[in-house]
Amino acid sequence: MFPLQRAVKPMVASLRMSVRPLPMVALLALSDALALGLAGAVSVYLRLAFDGRYAPALYGQLWPILGVFLLAYAVAGLYPAVGVSPVDELRRICLSTTFTYLVLGAGLFLTREGETYSRGVFLMAWLLSLVAVLLGRLLVRQLWAKQRWWGYPVLVLGAGQTGQLVIQSLHHHPGFGLKPVAVLDDDATKRGDLNGVPVLGPLSAAPMIARRLEISYAIVAMPGLRRERLLQILEQYGHRFPHLLMIPDLFGVASLWVSPKDLGGMLGLEIRQQLLLPGPRMAKALLDLVLTVVVGLGLLPVIAAIALLVRLDSSGPIFYGHRRLGRDGRTFVAWKFRTMVDNADQVLEEYLAANPDLRSQWEQDHKLRYDPRITRLGGWLRHSSLDELPQLWNVLRGEMSLVGPRPIVRDEVVRYADKYELYTKVLPGVTGLWQVSGRNNVSYQERVNLDAYYVRNWSVWLDIYILLRTVWVVMVGDGAY
Repeated sequence: MFPLQRAVKPMVASLRMSVRPLPMVALLALSDALALGLAGAVSVYLRLAFDGRYAPALYGQLWPILGVFLLAYAVAGLYPAVGVSPVDELRRICLSTTFTYLVLGAGLFLTREGETYSRGVFLMAWLLSLVAVLLGRLLVRQLWAKQRWWGYPVLVLGAGQTGQLVIQSLHHHPGFGLKPVAVLDDDATKRGDLNGVPVLGPLSAAPMIARRLEISYAIVAMPGLRRERLLQILEQYGHRFPHLLMIPDLFGVASLWVSPKDLGGMLGLEIRQQLLLPGPRMAKALLDLVLTVVVGLGLLPVIAAIALLVRLDSSGPIFYGHRRLGRDGRTFVAWKFRTMVDNADQVLEEYLAANPDLRSQWEQDHKLRYDPRITRLGGWLRHSSLDELPQLWNVLRGEMSLVGPRPIVRDEVVRYADKYELYTKVLPGVTGLWQVSGRNNVSYQERVNLDAYYVRNWSVWLDIYILLRTVWVVMVGDGAY
């Protein structure tokens, strides 16, 4: 065991200094308090500007209520929110904030203070609080999630392909707060590293490494292991870690809304099929209708201005319609602002003939970083995603949803293979996981996997998360070309 101790020793000092949960909790709590305070102040003075008749200092007396909100967030597991998915964090924030405002409103009513305070102020404060808290947490993670002291160290048990996928995922999502620092495997001869994380030796070293590195999280990433050996590992090493995550041999199954159930001493996993529940489906349809009408009416001047610019920029129609596959495999015409020259097919063929090295790239992804068919205005429309605004009409017609898989053409069905059946279960979306996960910077196979993940894990909360992420992606132009 001595060589193993010597290999681990350099990591111990650095990791002990880097694990600091208190600053992480403090930053999130401070961000939440500032966001809630800012939302309240803006609501007070905004209502005052619209003929409000009250003294702003009256609302300043309510500042201790910030502690109630922070307590509600703590009860919901939002401090430090390590290991919580962004969608689940969104759900917890929305429910906790709404519940606290309801309790606050009921308390003021019961104490007969309701007539003193403006209902408009509380309604605006509630809506602004939701947005401000989410943006504040996003900013905190953007600034500090990649720091060594953010999050908790994780010991990965399993140096195979699953362990590699776990490490890749955790590296790709630093805001998740779980940072792999070492890998152990059932095969004691494995050494080296796995995606930059050192493979230190056999599983028997887990207790010693957990003690020396003060690791409280472990991930068992050996889904192909025999049941008897897996139970032996859990019994031997599970009690050493307060938090033990196990990757089951259930790849391709919904992962976002799975909940454990006790079946008379047996572990059961309930996988909620949201697509089969009428309530969530109705909520999604209502969300589509309300947001499309509100956003569409608000953007009518923008849509009219873009239509005029398209007409002036180049010859050809203003809108471009292309046949796509929708729910149940039915075809429909998806509308966009025209972003290409009128003779686009001829221009593309001439360009590929002059640049044969780019033909393979086109045949693989049907995307070119520098597409000769794109008009001057079209490049800007695509970069800002404004070319897709006419698809709001498709949403109103029930042919598309605001959020869903990327609408595909019939030639792409073969590339979806066995995942095409999943695609046909929902309406294609104006935006989706592909658009908020790098867009054209991800491979075609990754797009397919993202669409499949969306269908398996579909919920209204996932839709709201994607819509909020879409606003950010459009603003920064991430992966758009």
